[in-house]
Amino acid sequence: MKLASLKGGRDGRLVVVNTQMDRCIAVPEIAVTLQSALDHWHECAPQLARIFTSLENGEIQGEAFQPENCDSPLPRAYHWADGSAYVNHVELVRKARNAEIPDSFWVDPLMYQGGSDAFIGPRDDIEVADEAWGIDFEAEVAVVLDDVPMGVSPEAALQHIQLVMLVNDVSLRNLIPGELAKGFGFYQSKPSSAFSPVAVTPEVLGDAWQAGKLHLPLRAILNGELVGEPNAGVDMTFDFGQLIAHAAKSRPLSAGTIIGSGTVSNNDRSSGSCCLAEVRMLEIIAAGKPVTEFMKFGDRIRIDMRDAAGDSIFGEIDQKVSRYVAP
Repeated sequence: MKLASLKGGRDGRLVVVNTQMDRCIAVPEIAVTLQSALDHWHECAPQLARIFTSLENGEIQGEAFQPENCDSPLPRAYHWADGSAYVNHVELVRKARNAEIPDSFWVDPLMYQGGSDAFIGPRDDIEVADEAWGIDFEAEVAVVLDDVPMGVSPEAALQHIQLVMLVNDVSLRNLIPGELAKGFGFYQSKPSSAFSPVAVTPEVLGDAWQAGKLHLPLRAILNGELVGEPNAGVDMTFDFGQLIAHAAKSRPLSAGTIIGSGTVSNNDRSSGSCCLAEVRMLEIIAAGKPVTEFMKFGDRIRIDMRDAAGDSIFGEIDQKVSRYVAP
């Protein structure tokens, strides 16, 4: 089934969405918000699935589904942790500055805990105060979990994935070096992320969902030009089970926790890139300096994933970069 949150209040209004993503229906008798449904997932999921089937069969009409009215499926979350599962991406970035990748990176995932108190909607502007901060998109896959026990194995962790969605993990690249130099990780360089209009249960993905990986191209289009469409299931060093187990090594994860894959990246560079930092690194390696600029005010980034028939699965993230103006 497919679920979304329409704008309204801090946590949105949960709706069930049909496969074609043109109809939806609110389900307050089951759960007012997606977080509420996740808190009681094993009771709510079967009820939501029945509504989805009725909507699909035309037994209920609902209302028109308009992605521009969507917030992120979870407008705020108790926990958002983003991995870096595509180690070749990390290796590429380090290679551009003549730094070797530690062997541990291939067996122990990188992960940071991001701000989750205020995500932005999939059609909301990316508001930034200064272009000089190096505005970049990062197209990724993310999963939403039910309650996960501490010390869960990678195999058991896969059973706790209840929803899958896309994410634009916005980065301010020129703020990152100063923060990392302090040895305490990202903060100012990672503003609010945005997620796809719709989150889907894994069975919607069919054969494309295998062993904790989503085997479909993820498209990133900047100002109408394709930047890349690498396959999210290829060259993913750590599957989502491994990422979840890493996050839960020393603490349980509460229902509604979101785990991101990190920037999708393939060793085969012909498929392009899912962030501008990678584009620039390839330019440095090839010509000694970057040519591509980071995003400017007025730029538009679109992120989408389509099934084998060419239909959008999650709806499109479509965001414009704009100058932040203090209220």
